[in-house]
Amino acid sequence: MTMTMTMPDRSSRWLLIGSLALNLFFIGTLASLAARAYMMPGQPAAAERPRTAAARIERLAAPLPAADAEKLRAAFRTRESAAEGARAALNKAYERAQGALRTEPFDAASLRAALAEVRAARPAYDQVMQDILVTGASAMSPEGRNRLADWPASRPATAAR
Repeated sequence: MTMTMTMPDRSSRWLLIGSLALNLFFIGTLASLAARAYMMPGQPAAAERPRTAAARIERLAAPLPAADAEKLRAAFRTRESAAEGARAALNKAYERAQGALRTEPFDAASLRAALAEVRAARPAYDQVMQDILVTGASAMSPEGRNRLADWPASRPATAAR
Protein backbone atom coordinates (compact mmCIF):
# COMPACT_ATOMS: atom_id res chain seq x y z
CA MET A 1 0.00 0.00 0.00
CA THR A 2 1.44 3.32 -1.00
CA MET A 3 0.49 6.75 0.23
CA THR A 4 0.03 9.44 -2.26
CA MET A 5 -0.24 13.08 -1.46
CA THR A 6 -2.93 14.95 -3.15
CA MET A 7 -2.77 18.60 -4.04
CA PRO A 8 -4.83 19.82 -1.06
CA ASP A 9 -2.52 17.96 1.34
CA ARG A 10 0.59 19.62 -0.11
CA SER A 11 -0.87 23.13 0.11
CA SER A 12 -2.08 22.40 3.64
CA ARG A 13 1.44 21.47 4.63
CA TRP A 14 2.84 24.77 3.29
CA LEU A 15 0.04 26.66 4.96
CA LEU A 16 0.88 24.97 8.26
CA ILE A 17 4.61 25.75 7.89
CA GLY A 18 3.85 29.36 7.00
CA SER A 19 1.51 29.70 9.96
CA LEU A 20 4.11 28.24 12.32
CA ALA A 21 6.78 30.60 10.98
CA LEU A 22 4.50 33.61 11.40
CA ASN A 23 3.59 32.56 14.94
CA LEU A 24 7.26 32.09 15.84
CA PHE A 25 8.01 35.55 14.46
CA PHE A 26 5.29 37.15 16.61
CA ILE A 27 6.31 35.19 19.70
CA GLY A 28 9.95 36.22 19.20
CA THR A 29 8.95 39.87 18.76
CA LEU A 30 6.82 39.84 21.91
CA ALA A 31 9.56 38.07 23.88
CA SER A 32 12.17 40.62 22.82
CA LEU A 33 9.87 43.52 23.70
CA ALA A 34 9.12 41.95 27.08
CA ALA A 35 12.83 41.36 27.74
CA ARG A 36 13.61 44.93 26.74
CA ALA A 37 10.94 46.28 29.08
CA TYR A 38 12.22 44.05 31.87
CA MET A 39 15.89 44.98 31.33
CA MET A 40 15.18 48.69 30.91
CA PRO A 41 12.14 49.35 33.13
CA GLY A 42 11.84 53.01 32.30
CA GLN A 43 13.28 55.24 29.67
CA PRO A 44 14.97 58.17 31.36
CA ALA A 45 13.22 61.41 30.69
CA ALA A 46 15.08 63.75 28.41
CA ALA A 47 17.00 65.78 30.93
CA GLU A 48 17.53 69.38 30.13
CA ARG A 49 21.10 70.46 30.66
CA PRO A 50 21.53 73.06 33.36
CA ARG A 51 22.00 76.47 31.78
CA THR A 52 24.72 77.73 34.09
CA ALA A 53 28.31 78.69 33.55
CA ALA A 54 29.41 76.12 36.15
CA ALA A 55 27.63 73.33 34.26
CA ARG A 56 29.34 74.36 31.04
CA ILE A 57 32.75 74.34 32.73
CA GLU A 58 32.00 70.87 34.13
CA ARG A 59 31.11 69.60 30.65
CA LEU A 60 34.39 71.04 29.35
CA ALA A 61 36.40 69.61 32.26
CA ALA A 62 34.90 66.10 32.17
CA PRO A 63 37.13 64.61 29.42
CA LEU A 64 40.31 66.33 30.64
CA PRO A 65 43.03 64.72 32.74
CA ALA A 66 42.34 65.33 36.43
CA ALA A 67 45.10 67.90 36.92
CA ASP A 68 44.06 69.88 33.83
CA ALA A 69 40.38 69.71 34.76
CA GLU A 70 41.25 71.20 38.14
CA LYS A 71 43.17 74.03 36.45
CA LEU A 72 40.10 74.87 34.37
CA ARG A 73 37.87 74.76 37.45
CA ALA A 74 40.30 77.01 39.35
CA ALA A 75 40.23 79.54 36.51
CA PHE A 76 36.44 79.42 36.68
CA ARG A 77 36.33 79.93 40.45
CA THR A 78 38.23 83.22 40.11
CA ARG A 79 35.60 84.56 37.65
CA GLU A 80 32.57 82.60 38.83
CA SER A 81 30.40 85.54 39.87
CA ALA A 82 30.98 87.37 36.58
CA ALA A 83 30.33 84.22 34.55
CA GLU A 84 27.15 83.30 36.41
CA GLY A 85 25.89 86.89 36.26
CA ALA A 86 26.44 87.04 32.51
CA ARG A 87 24.77 83.65 32.07
CA ALA A 88 21.78 84.72 34.19
CA ALA A 89 21.38 87.84 32.03
CA LEU A 90 21.50 85.71 28.88
CA ASN A 91 18.95 83.25 30.32
CA LYS A 92 16.58 86.12 31.18
CA ALA A 93 16.91 87.51 27.67
CA TYR A 94 16.06 84.09 26.21
CA GLU A 95 13.06 83.83 28.54
CA ARG A 96 11.82 87.24 27.36
CA ALA A 97 12.13 86.06 23.74
CA GLN A 98 10.18 82.90 24.55
CA GLY A 99 7.54 84.98 26.30
CA ALA A 100 7.26 87.28 23.30
CA LEU A 101 6.73 84.26 21.04
CA ARG A 102 3.96 82.93 23.29
CA THR A 103 2.15 86.23 23.71
CA GLU A 104 -1.27 86.50 22.08
CA PRO A 105 -1.83 88.51 20.04
CA PHE A 106 1.68 88.18 18.65
CA ASP A 107 3.70 91.39 18.67
CA ALA A 108 6.65 91.35 16.26
CA ALA A 109 8.14 94.51 17.79
CA SER A 110 8.22 92.85 21.22
CA LEU A 111 10.01 89.82 19.77
CA ARG A 112 12.53 92.06 17.99
CA ALA A 113 13.26 93.87 21.25
CA ALA A 114 13.69 90.59 23.13
CA LEU A 115 16.02 89.22 20.45
CA ALA A 116 18.05 92.44 20.60
CA GLU A 117 18.48 91.77 24.34
CA VAL A 118 19.71 88.26 23.52
CA ARG A 119 22.22 89.69 21.01
CA ALA A 120 23.43 92.19 23.61
CA ALA A 121 23.74 89.64 26.44
CA ARG A 122 25.48 86.90 24.46
CA PRO A 123 28.84 88.67 23.86
CA ALA A 124 29.24 89.50 27.56
CA TYR A 125 28.78 85.84 28.50
CA ASP A 126 31.05 84.64 25.70
CA GLN A 127 33.79 87.09 26.73
CA VAL A 128 33.82 85.93 30.36
CA MET A 129 33.81 82.25 29.37
CA GLN A 130 36.57 82.79 26.81
CA ASP A 131 38.70 84.56 29.42
CA ILE A 132 38.22 81.59 31.75
CA LEU A 133 39.12 79.20 28.94
CA VAL A 134 42.30 81.10 28.05
CA THR A 135 43.39 81.28 31.70
CA GLY A 136 42.72 77.57 32.25
CA ALA A 137 44.31 76.47 28.96
CA SER A 138 47.42 78.54 29.68
CA ALA A 139 48.08 76.43 32.78
CA MET A 140 47.22 73.05 31.19
CA SER A 141 49.47 70.35 29.83
CA PRO A 142 49.64 69.85 26.05
CA GLU A 143 47.53 66.70 26.45
CA GLY A 144 44.84 68.65 28.30
CA ARG A 145 44.77 71.37 25.65
CA ASN A 146 44.48 68.71 22.93
CA ARG A 147 41.54 67.08 24.68
CA LEU A 148 39.95 70.49 25.18
CA ALA A 149 40.38 71.15 21.45
CA ASP A 150 38.44 67.93 20.71
CA TRP A 151 35.40 69.06 22.70
CA PRO A 152 32.67 68.00 22.12
CA ALA A 153 34.08 64.58 21.36
CA SER A 154 30.92 62.77 20.32
CA ARG A 155 29.00 65.26 18.21
CA PRO A 156 27.46 63.40 15.28
CA ALA A 157 28.42 64.45 11.78
CA THR A 158 25.69 66.28 9.93
CA ALA A 159 24.88 65.77 6.30
CA ALA A 160 25.57 68.61 3.90
CA ARG A 161 22.47 70.59 3.17
